[in-house]
Amino acid sequence: IDILLNYIKKTYDEKSKVLDFHHPHQLLEGLEGFSLELCDQPEPLEQILVDCRDTLKYGVKTGHPRYFNQLSSGLDIVGLAGEWLSASANTNMFTYEIAPVFTVMEEILLKKMHEMVGWGDTEADGIFSPGGTISNLYSVLVARYKRFPEIKTKGMTALPHIALFVSEHSHYSIKKAAAVLGIGTDNVIAVKCDERGKMIPSDLEAKILKSKRQHTPLYVNATAGTTVYGAFDPLENIADICKKYGLWMHVDVMLFINISLTANSVTWNPHKLMGVPLQCSAFLVREKGLLQACNQMCAGYLFQPDKQYDTTYDTGDKTIQCGRHADVFKLWLMWKAKGTRGFEILINKSLELAEYLYKELNSRENFELVFDGEPELTNVCFWYIPPSLRSIPKGPEREKLLHQVAPKIKAQMIEEGTTMVSYQPHADKVNFFRMVFSNPATRKSDVDFLLEEIERLGKDL
Repeated sequence: IDILLNYIKKTYDEKSKVLDFHHPHQLLEGLEGFSLELCDQPEPLEQILVDCRDTLKYGVKTGHPRYFNQLSSGLDIVGLAGEWLSASANTNMFTYEIAPVFTVMEEILLKKMHEMVGWGDTEADGIFSPGGTISNLYSVLVARYKRFPEIKTKGMTALPHIALFVSEHSHYSIKKAAAVLGIGTDNVIAVKCDERGKMIPSDLEAKILKSKRQHTPLYVNATAGTTVYGAFDPLENIADICKKYGLWMHVDVMLFINISLTANSVTWNPHKLMGVPLQCSAFLVREKGLLQACNQMCAGYLFQPDKQYDTTYDTGDKTIQCGRHADVFKLWLMWKAKGTRGFEILINKSLELAEYLYKELNSRENFELVFDGEPELTNVCFWYIPPSLRSIPKGPEREKLLHQVAPKIKAQMIEEGTTMVSYQPHADKVNFFRMVFSNPATRKSDVDFLLEEIERLGKDL
């Protein structure tokens, strides 16, 4: 407990390092009494405590107010308590019999989430899954089963060539789902986006019509808050096209919004903007019973039909898993502690910080935004332009040099452990910094520190 409390205290201390970086070979070789090697005989308690301390010491403090690398950041104490208690219960989510409170809790949470996306008056369904990638996989799985139920028994050989449609800025997990489910990544068709990263409906319709020559169009993945730009696809226009051609519409949601008239299914990740400890993801589907029909295998040792209670709470057969962690409790506990209003305040703070960064970047000559326009979500993408590049006109030579700036600055950040922010190229854009906010501990002064740190580390490049 002392080790954990000390770690939490250091995590919230802006003067502490975000990470104490060491290269993989150093960890493999061992550091100051800390070895990852396993032994045949038990270690003494003193060594176990050192191992616990050093495991945290050499990791990344993702709750640090200056950790901006991923959207899943922050360290919510109530959520942490929920995770501890879930681990203490050490139960499985497949039946009411062994997880009575957690299975009912899951249904209550799902109903609340259905209500918030606009499905309050419908018999909707859903399941919590181990991450957004699996939730998105569920969306392809049930869309395929809805159209072609014979897939469950006969396999892909009984089906025509299926086409899935995603935007150029969508999450890579849809391609991964296509690979896992035997659809194939070549059958995932990318739809063009505008400069802001939003799917272009006219190109979607054109791609659907073109694909009909060789494929059976099945599914469209739209995004409400893309991973890189934080863009919102035009959901109503996409929904009209899906309805016109009979396609399943899935929405990968970063920020929960009312999408009642648009989506057949939704992925919602509370471990992102809501600050719930990893992992916590929900797959929501409008048609009740579809998950069960798609995935049910009726394992006799778990799902006996003659139990003394309402077996509709035996949710394990709705999933592709058997063992399933109780991710619901930490979210439920945080919702109890904050209320819906508390989550709204939390998210609004992140949006305000993104707006603050956007204005700061516009006021500093050494920085350049990747695209025009205020942020729609908490993502802000930008370049740092070192003095040595400012006199070089825009063109291939400048782009080649600029491409090297963000990686070099990031490497120095990690070595010194002062802060962490992500970078990447995207389409024709060379490496840029991608800033995302979700940590309630972050303040405007931390944003100022980041910009000053980038300038300090990059001014001589």
